Amino acid sequence: MVGGVLQIAGLLVGGIGMIGTFAVTGMPQWRVSAFIESNIIVFETIWEGLWMHCIRQANIRMQCKVYDSVLALSPDLQASRGLMCAGSVLSFLAFMVAVIGMKCTWCVQSSWQAKGYIILTAGLLFILSGAVELIPVCWVANTIIRDFYNPVVNVAQKRELGEALYLGWVAAFCLIAAGAIFCCFCLCCEKTRSYGYSAPTHYPTDSQHLHSKTESSYSKSQYV
Repeated sequence: MVGGVLQIAGLLVGGIGMIGTFAVTGMPQWRVSAFIESNIIVFETIWEGLWMHCIRQANIRMQCKVYDSVLALSPDLQASRGLMCAGSVLSFLAFMVAVIGMKCTWCVQSSWQAKGYIILTAGLLFILSGAVELIPVCWVANTIIRDFYNPVVNVAQKRELGEALYLGWVAAFCLIAAGAIFCCFCLCCEKTRSYGYSAPTHYPTDSQHLHSKTESSYSKSQYV
């Protein structure tokens, strides 16, 4: 019962992390324009993402344009593209492996031990996908904070942390939490299996002692 609850909880948390990873990869709100000092153009908001940049004017209209060249992007955004795509693929693969290995499914006609290994693989994939997602999110956030406090950077070019970065941290935490749940489930199964394999020691009862004594007396009488 507890194992089934752990599996369902891990699958739900992993599914939330997977959907969040897909959303973060496509969202343009990675870098948001900062309204500080003499930058008083508050009716226009600039969003910069991995694939496009958007300009939103007074909450009325928004125009987005895909980047013309990948080489024109900063190194952190270039690397974030590949890492976020890899994290999305890994999270989807981990989710599918977890579905196959769950007890309540009959996709794999194999022993429970084999399904335990499948669940462990799903847990490791979830943890790996969360770690891969954390790298670009933290990298971009560090670049934004560094440029924000850099006096050499022009005020109009300074950016703030966008909603995609916060969602990326949450999604990565969900993926790592799902992987930890599946790994803990496998450890619990291994302990239960080891306890089940260790057979209890049987001690002879009084009737067995009496039976052995009777047999020994009969054997002695035969010699007389």
